[in-house]
Amino acid sequence: MMQQSPQEAGAELSSLCNELAAEYDLTESAYSFGGHSFSFLSVLDSYALLDRISPEEFVKDEQMPYWAEIWPSAITLSSFIADELQIESQHVIEIGAGVGMASVVAAWKGASVLATDYSLEALRFARYNGLKNRVSLAFERLDWRVVQCNERFDVLFAADVLYERVNLLPIVNALDKLLKPHGVAYIADPRRRMAEQFLELAVENNFTITSFPKKYTGSSVPVTVNIYKLIRA
Repeated sequence: MMQQSPQEAGAELSSLCNELAAEYDLTESAYSFGGHSFSFLSVLDSYALLDRISPEEFVKDEQMPYWAEIWPSAITLSSFIADELQIESQHVIEIGAGVGMASVVAAWKGASVLATDYSLEALRFARYNGLKNRVSLAFERLDWRVVQCNERFDVLFAADVLYERVNLLPIVNALDKLLKPHGVAYIADPRRRMAEQFLELAVENNFTITSFPKKYTGSSVPVTVNIYKLIRA
């Protein structure tokens, strides 16, 4: 990927901000990971986006605008990346990246990062957040039901992707296709019941799992988030 000059990055950041502000009600929030300050743009009210989904689109993909919000699992995973992982020079992919929080933090830690999402709108926000936080990211649309990415990665990140049963086996298959033979996946989930079924499928498909229980305390009610480390058996 060609490195932009600061002037080029600044011009793109300003242009993208204006475009997004014309289309969405926005909010920009500050976070601290690994002792470093970050800023992330997201949609002020993700529920307002429901009106934009036509019945035809919903029947085709059943895609809800989950990407538009920053969830506790993404914040917890980002903190875990910043504090507990050494990923410098690693080739990293995030699936279901949403607005790109974990991807940005991974790039800040020195990884070469491909941020992916099914939603092209999400990738625009991820692009903005990469520019805003002055990290270099690559972007690609990825449908984990039909993975067409030919690259293999050292590390895969995902947060809050285990919410529908129909996605569980496709995500397991995506891990198998996207990870190098000794690659590692870290998936953050707020202890949904679906996660148990996902882990059973992962074990059946030759993955071993280690669980790291974490607590997100940034909301009025603390949220327990499990980070699952998956490697091939």
